[in-house]
Amino acid sequence: MRNLNIGNLVAKYPIIQGGMGVGVSLSGLAAAVANEGGVGVISAAGLGLYYMQEANNYIDACIYGLKQEIRKAREKTKGIIGVNIMGAVSNFADMVRISIEEKADIIFSGAGLPLDLPSYLKPDSVTKLVPIVSSARATKIICEKWKANYDYLPDAIVVEGPKAGGHLGYKLEDLDSEEFALETTLPKVIQQVRVFEEKYGIKIPVIAAGGIYYGDDIYKIMELGASGVQMGTRFVTTKECDASPEFKQSYIDAKETDVVIIKSPVGMPGRAINNSFLESVKRGERHPTNCAHHCIKTCNVEDSPYCIMRALLNAYYGKLERGFCFAGKNAYRAEEIITVEETFTRIKKEYETYAQKQPNRFDV
Repeated sequence: MRNLNIGNLVAKYPIIQGGMGVGVSLSGLAAAVANEGGVGVISAAGLGLYYMQEANNYIDACIYGLKQEIRKAREKTKGIIGVNIMGAVSNFADMVRISIEEKADIIFSGAGLPLDLPSYLKPDSVTKLVPIVSSARATKIICEKWKANYDYLPDAIVVEGPKAGGHLGYKLEDLDSEEFALETTLPKVIQQVRVFEEKYGIKIPVIAAGGIYYGDDIYKIMELGASGVQMGTRFVTTKECDASPEFKQSYIDAKETDVVIIKSPVGMPGRAINNSFLESVKRGERHPTNCAHHCIKTCNVEDSPYCIMRALLNAYYGKLERGFCFAGKNAYRAEEIITVEETFTRIKKEYETYAQKQPNRFDV
């Protein structure tokens, strides 16, 4: 398997662990992935909810929590550690500043176009900036805006297809369309990126995400030109994953038909594992809650049947009767809980076994 180069960062394997909130990928999972030669990613989503006892308010708790998680990861690994920060969160600026101050290796940012992300960098900053997009058009907009306003281009780009877990950057009717499939979108994004690479003489790796589960998936998508992949679902059922045992077990127990599309309170479709909580929402039942934090810009809890962050936090703690688990389309493929080390071993074997069968294989 090829190395993944993002600027001066070199990952032994072209595997980025997707940032999964709330609490699913924190320092434990991120450090374990980094130790195996991948890129470990801490999710900044809702961090303040489980660091509230350490601060006077949600905003301060988020800041404290992110500092702690980055520092914990650094204590456990010398590998590459990134932070995933959704553009839709109300404390986006704080989370970006802290990530840069704490010298996170990479910031991954989606759920909106992070058009001002380079503005937070300082002359001595080392953090790489990687936007998450779902189209060539979004890629072009970001590259043009960043270059014009900040003389900066993305250090890499993640293109996320409609088979991903959690909130999806697509219209509901587009999720099953071949036109928007990752295999269709990826080459278009690569073609758009090449325009900027050739014009400015730089390299911008394109990372494929959404529905990549087995090693042969990695081979196939890299044959289409991807420099690497982002995988979230595969790492949930690991011992080092920061979520509760109940959260992980829901993946193992899930059937293919249990992985469903929901309408999230934030106004986007999302992919999750169906359960009694989501069934109650379908029946029109409300789960009243106070919104003390307004953690997501587009969420109006007064008009929503539940608080998305609270529901995801409950799932993190294993209280699935009061929450649910986001998951990628292939979550039902999980069979057991193993270590991150064993997960990498299996992925590499899957990749190599598939590669050996190909007539024009590249080095594995």
